[in-house]
Amino acid sequence: MPRTEIEKSMSRIPEEIYNHGRLELAEEIFAADYIEHIPLPPDFPKGIPGLKAFVTMVRAAFPDFRYRIEDVFTSGDKMAMRVTAQGTHRGDFMGIAASGKQVSWTEIHIVRIQGGKLVEHWANLDQLGMLQQMGAIPSAAPA
Repeated sequence: MPRTEIEKSMSRIPEEIYNHGRLELAEEIFAADYIEHIPLPPDFPKGIPGLKAFVTMVRAAFPDFRYRIEDVFTSGDKMAMRVTAQGTHRGDFMGIAASGKQVSWTEIHIVRIQGGKLVEHWANLDQLGMLQQMGAIPSAAPA
């Protein structure tokens, strides 16, 4: 099914900004005063500078990081995207030393668009699964 213009634009976040490190695209896609509803590390700046710092940190920790878009839904001024993230943990990630392990986790993102730009972002990530695969948290023992 063909993507809408909003879906094409917002798909650039995982496909170009995260997968290829094209941080310069952030100003094209995000409103200057966009609101991030998921907490970033405490020392990160707000808005676009915080987004760029986070992308840089992810790409340093997982140099082969890739998002794969699984589903995209648009309704009015909101869009939801389900993605799979994958990479090899080769650098420090939020205080967790490199494990060398290949990890994969799922994420769901919801954005609100106004004037063709992302103005708000919410997300739900499988952080437990990611941390277990990295070896930072033990996995549950089989029953």
